[in-house]
Amino acid sequence: MIEKLISEIHKKEAPIVVGLDPNLAFIPSFIKKAAIEENGETLEAAAGAVLSFNKAIVDAVYDLIPAVKPQIAMYEQFGIPGLIAYKETVDYCKSKGLFVIADVKRGDIGSTSESYAIAHLGQIKVGKKPLPVFDADFATVNPYLGTDGVKPFVDVCKANDKGIFVLVKTSNPSSGEFQDQKIGKDTLYEKVGDKVEEWGEGLRHGQYSDVGAVVGATYPEMGAELRKRMPHTFILVPGYGAQGGKGKDLKGFFDKNGDGAIVNSSRGIIAAYTKQGYEKYGEEHFADASRAAVLDMKYDLRDAL
Repeated sequence: MIEKLISEIHKKEAPIVVGLDPNLAFIPSFIKKAAIEENGETLEAAAGAVLSFNKAIVDAVYDLIPAVKPQIAMYEQFGIPGLIAYKETVDYCKSKGLFVIADVKRGDIGSTSESYAIAHLGQIKVGKKPLPVFDADFATVNPYLGTDGVKPFVDVCKANDKGIFVLVKTSNPSSGEFQDQKIGKDTLYEKVGDKVEEWGEGLRHGQYSDVGAVVGATYPEMGAELRKRMPHTFILVPGYGAQGGKGKDLKGFFDKNGDGAIVNSSRGIIAAYTKQGYEKYGEEHFADASRAAVLDMKYDLRDAL
């Protein structure tokens, strides 16, 4: 799967993934109004507004980017209607030729991880018929339970040509409370990075493996160190834009050929019309603002690389 994503990154000249993390606070009022008129003040209305918002964003940017990353919590907050909107978002994005990275951060004991992996990346057999469930292309995985929690994802990836991104060094301010702690001569995040390389050995396609890593843009020096430490690991880089990451900080996440990483921006793109520099678009043209933000990010990364 990773070689397909890399090929699409090259084709569109954009190592960019757009985070589809909708919040009702920045969904334009006319979309929410229409959804409430149709379904009342219900969870169905909220989910309908989210789906309409997502489709408009995707329609505006799909030709510019290789992938999207919906964060499932932003959909789960609306219950079953929200999960339906999540699934419909995944399907719509794939119909537009986009790769879908499911930001689900799953990971548990072996049998539970297997079920998570089947749900998000694999197929469940009903009778004799195997059926895809959420059917994303990649999923984010929490490594806290160790190999028991990750191996089921690796097995499902191998059987279904899918991929994962394992949390190594996350972009949030308190990540260091655990991740930066020393265990012998190495930090915890360095040890996790070493395991990610190991877990991916059987899933390498050329330079990179279907087992990737999440390393936050907010820690560029650590990102550069991990790039060297994980030579076969493709990196998903969150934290660009709203969390403070800039293109000039990210060169070290990429290899000498400008490959090896894909950078995520969520609010900075999908809520661009609310941000300084894009106010001229207003609510009515929010999707055009998102397109402009993607182009600005593309040029920023191109200059940096």
